[in-house]
Amino acid sequence: MLHFIPAWHQENTWHENEQKWYVRRMHTEFDDTVKQVQLFHRNGVYPYQILLLSFSPNLRHFLHRQGVYHAPYWSCFDAIQEVKRKKAVLLSYHNMKWPDHVEFVYTPFVMTALLRGEKYAQIEFGEDGNPIEIDIYRKGLLYRRNIYDDRGFVSCTTVYRDGQPYYQDYLMENGRWKLRCFQNDGHVEVNPDAPGYYLSYGEREETRTFSRIRYDNMGQVIQEALSSYLELTDEKDLFCAAMDRRHVDVLKEALKGKRTILSFFGDRYDYEKDPGAGEMAAAAGRIVADSREQSRRIRETVGGAEGKITEISPYDTRVDFGVSQQLKVQKILVPVDGMESGELEKLIKILGTYLMNNDSARVHLFTRRAEYDRKDRILEQVREYLKSAGLTEEWGRKEQRETVAENDVDRQETIDARFFVEQCVDELSVSKCVREQRVVVDMRKSPRLYLQIMAVSAGIPQITIRETQFVEHGKNGQILQDMDQLADALGFYLDGLSNWNDAMVHSYELGRRYSSEALINQWKEVIGSLG
Repeated sequence: MLHFIPAWHQENTWHENEQKWYVRRMHTEFDDTVKQVQLFHRNGVYPYQILLLSFSPNLRHFLHRQGVYHAPYWSCFDAIQEVKRKKAVLLSYHNMKWPDHVEFVYTPFVMTALLRGEKYAQIEFGEDGNPIEIDIYRKGLLYRRNIYDDRGFVSCTTVYRDGQPYYQDYLMENGRWKLRCFQNDGHVEVNPDAPGYYLSYGEREETRTFSRIRYDNMGQVIQEALSSYLELTDEKDLFCAAMDRRHVDVLKEALKGKRTILSFFGDRYDYEKDPGAGEMAAAAGRIVADSREQSRRIRETVGGAEGKITEISPYDTRVDFGVSQQLKVQKILVPVDGMESGELEKLIKILGTYLMNNDSARVHLFTRRAEYDRKDRILEQVREYLKSAGLTEEWGRKEQRETVAENDVDRQETIDARFFVEQCVDELSVSKCVREQRVVVDMRKSPRLYLQIMAVSAGIPQITIRETQFVEHGKNGQILQDMDQLADALGFYLDGLSNWNDAMVHSYELGRRYSSEALINQWKEVIGSLG
């Protein structure tokens, strides 16, 4: 059995990332573990299960969004709270207990409950329409917050004093509190009248008693429950842990003596400054890095990692023909996240000068940051840089329509914009955006993995200033020595279709190395090497 240990929690707590339906998503849900689970779930590579350490009352909805609803899992908090239900159920706020004479008011975003004219409660819903949270008020101040499990019960409740959180209770299915976490110092108390936690592995089931009534933090509680569960597992089992700062503290001890794979993904974990990374790397059997650059950094900064690292992309390539040839304009996708202002200014001036010689070209500045004013701030910078270079400032104006009502009611004039902003937070919107692009220009020192994989899948040439495993110079793109070479590289691909078609063919050839089948074979090699 291979146990995947994901880092599906908020940065500063052990809670999931589920959010209200109307709130702009500030992060992507996709990570290395999601892809690993998808690979093993869909291809039957090896028996596996998810070993979840975080508090995740909406796990079923999360798995459904990732296309792995029936993936087997063990939840640490289910064990702690002695929850045995597995299936999600339909939960309606109408079925909950409310005071007599309560009145429900429907708003565009939330449901408000009024009692004798005063606000009594506010009901929040998730992306799937299920109630996820109910805030209860007294005399205008928040008094209690209930968090609902998608299996049909209150899973956690936070008690407030003077509008500030005081403690948080984690509840059993019958509503009895199991753990009480105090917000001032983070210490946790176990209900002395319900001191047990439930463990189940295969056909083995048992209830154990917590060794203490008081813990300094939630991590200690999780470590004890996890260590007890690991005692039930087979000695041949494998454990693939997503490397995360919180995981290091808990797993460093719990996984001692176990056959372990460590998975490093993006910027999730600042291992260069954490000595715990070296300790875990020394004890691990193998290390999986998501890119060549990640692999290099691990070798240089993490002791005990040499000779154990395998590079496995968390994303697979798929033949997904783009539609850029069907468009009247030539879209140039330019990622800007992480670029210093000086670099961005130089890049905008080069692109602006190029646009003067190519009327069909349009620059689409790409960002994955979710701030509501992100587009406006990028275009403001573009206008500033164009103006300082003596270029057409209006190219960076926000696209609008102005209606002329006098004498010609139907006539519309469109402002001629040639710089646009593509704000794509999740992977689906990235994929949709990339399919319309003619070429990707990534002048950042560290190009992002997912965008490069999407470009390879769509057969789009890439122009970069940094060598990566997804761009081969002269084949599926060009690696520039200096940004000043950009105009010539753009002309190479946009002045005709011959070079563009050659790059497309090479992209598909390169993509075979990162197909689902290729990734599965790499995982088989990693598993096989551990015996």
